[in-house]
Amino acid sequence: MKEYIEQNRERFFEELFSLLRIPSVSAKPEHAADMYRCAETLADLLLEAGADDAGVCETAGHPVVFGRKTVDPKAKTVLVYGHYDVQPAEPLDKWDHDPFDPQIHDGAIWGRGANDDKGQLFMHVKAFEYLLRSGRLRHNVKFLFEGEEEISSPSLPAWIKAHRKLLKADLCLVSDTTMLGENTPSINCGMRGLSYLEVKVTGPKKDLHSGHFGGTVANPIQVLCEMIASLLDENGRVTVPGFYDDVAELSPQDRKLLAKAPFNLKEYKEFLDVRELRGERGYTPLERVGIRPCLDVCGIWGGYAGAGAKTVLPSEAHAKISMRLVPDQRSGRITKLFERHFRKIAPKYVKVEVTPFEGCDGFTIPIGSEAYRAAARAIGEVYGTEPVPARGGGSIGILGEMQKILGIDPLLMGFGLERDTIHSPNESYLLRQFFAGMESIAKFYEYWK
Repeated sequence: MKEYIEQNRERFFEELFSLLRIPSVSAKPEHAADMYRCAETLADLLLEAGADDAGVCETAGHPVVFGRKTVDPKAKTVLVYGHYDVQPAEPLDKWDHDPFDPQIHDGAIWGRGANDDKGQLFMHVKAFEYLLRSGRLRHNVKFLFEGEEEISSPSLPAWIKAHRKLLKADLCLVSDTTMLGENTPSINCGMRGLSYLEVKVTGPKKDLHSGHFGGTVANPIQVLCEMIASLLDENGRVTVPGFYDDVAELSPQDRKLLAKAPFNLKEYKEFLDVRELRGERGYTPLERVGIRPCLDVCGIWGGYAGAGAKTVLPSEAHAKISMRLVPDQRSGRITKLFERHFRKIAPKYVKVEVTPFEGCDGFTIPIGSEAYRAAARAIGEVYGTEPVPARGGGSIGILGEMQKILGIDPLLMGFGLERDTIHSPNESYLLRQFFAGMESIAKFYEYWK
């Protein structure tokens, strides 16, 4: 495919840029029209690549794009999943250029969605185009691109259930994850689930003068901080009763297999600009983000935070809390356990509210399957070294739902890198990863029989 890429390089960039220029931010209602525009552009690209049919399908929320190519009704079918929605670009002042004005420099594509996930799903469209036009396509291919992944895919499960027959396939192929490193190719064999909540602690019915009432009325911010601090013990373990009851413990053999991934602690800390790491005792840094659950505070606010001084004892304090989960934890159960515990540890001088937001379950992928071996062979040939299995610390909740509804396993052939800073300013995608991804995907189809 190298020659095909070189021959069509500039066309590829312009087609991808036609997607990157559209601010398809699913979280913001003002971008509703952009969501349709991006979906329609993507459907057109599928048709131009050679799909038998492709179009925009309505859901209860943002639309999905569905396309397909049937080469032989008896052949295996690959369902390619991706998402065309992107994270908000804020803070805009941290970008080196307009996030929706894609550019190429320093060996990378720069712009919101360059990696996550427009750049990565685009690789599948072009690998498909190459295979079809060169007469090498031996599989039926279906494409399902959604517009709500960044807001936890609220509408997609119902759409999938209603279109089971349409989506029937033998495998779900996904590129929406990262590799361990440029020189350490890897294949994710599992991802964590998520339980995300907001908590509110209320003290007095209104803000008070900190001089008149400080020292006699409980400060909700201080109380909330004390409650949050109690959620982790000295060993880095979550203190919510029952939190670890269903955690699937890996065998020593599986931990040894995952430990094959190279890891340099010094470089890791330098990359993050931290002096030391912190986490659950008894597990390595890679294990902590792959096979173990965790609890983090993603935001906290209350009182006065403007310029100058305001001597106020606030009425309320708020925090957003994320719990990453592993098999066999269930998001719904963990949410209930947290809410029960958080209310129980609240002192009598405050009132507590817990509001669940997002939630999904984690999943694992068999690394002994034919599809996994085909992907490993393909990536190994392109990179010149065999990929190692890894467990992703993030969550793509809809993949677990698809696994249950459609009865097919996802195969995570992601080519992003941590240096791409997805979800942050100056998102980018290295050109060599972009092109290597296309080659690897094309070879996968060759080796998966």
